[in-house]
Amino acid sequence: MNVFSQLISDIGNLLQTYGPQYLRGIGSTLGLALSATLIGCVIGFICGILNTIPYSKNDSGVKKFFLKLIRVIVRIYVEVFRGTPMMLQAVFIYFGLPYFSGGTMRFDSIWAAALLVVSVNTGAYMAESVRGGIISVDPGQTEGAKAIGMTHFQTMVNVVFPQALRNIMPQIGNNFIINIKDTSVMFIIGFTEFFAVHKAAVGATYLYFPSATIEMIGYLTMTLIASFILRWLEKKLDGDNSYELAADDQLVMAAGTYNHPGTPFKEQNREFDEKRGR
Repeated sequence: MNVFSQLISDIGNLLQTYGPQYLRGIGSTLGLALSATLIGCVIGFICGILNTIPYSKNDSGVKKFFLKLIRVIVRIYVEVFRGTPMMLQAVFIYFGLPYFSGGTMRFDSIWAAALLVVSVNTGAYMAESVRGGIISVDPGQTEGAKAIGMTHFQTMVNVVFPQALRNIMPQIGNNFIINIKDTSVMFIIGFTEFFAVHKAAVGATYLYFPSATIEMIGYLTMTLIASFILRWLEKKLDGDNSYELAADDQLVMAAGTYNHPGTPFKEQNREFDEKRGR
């Protein structure tokens, strides 16, 4: 019990001294994660749509060449940023540009550099998710849209994309939660987020485990709240389920279930009337 009492006491001292810094770090983490996820989704949607533009043997050679080139570029982008750690990506982008340009190209804002790194990394993962979401939509709907004269862009925006969005919504939420945690590596370029505050507090007080406990609780709280909100959004996208399915075929029952005006005859379907309690 003495150990736990000491832990609680150390956590209380850290919060009293560094509480505002921890809160600012949480705000920076959430702001970066949310902004990067939204931008990454846009990048992923663009890459996913470009990667699924169809072409046939009858298309011109120029069109087929450019579509194949786009797919190769998207493939390289996805493989590079999915296959390397985000920490090294931050190092290469933030320190690599000045290194290769002799200092002429550099980031004046660490926030902009961190946002670029996390957004591009998220876009690489979202590109494959969007491609899978588009492919998951029934091809018959695309064929039907083309049959009524819709272009590929109109088909994507009005028919395919709304359904694909629902299919990839869990992956969007998953990337947001991952970004909440992975933004902790941005301390490597000097970005002050939640984990960077932890390192500063530990360097001044040497209370590594109590500060790590605060970090653990903070990250767990952020991810649990994010999961709850995302599940609520998924239910909203599913729509209202308070409806009744039609148990009878209305076309089959169209004859023999109505009173013709102006005649003494009443056409009836006895089985239909029994179901309705007549």
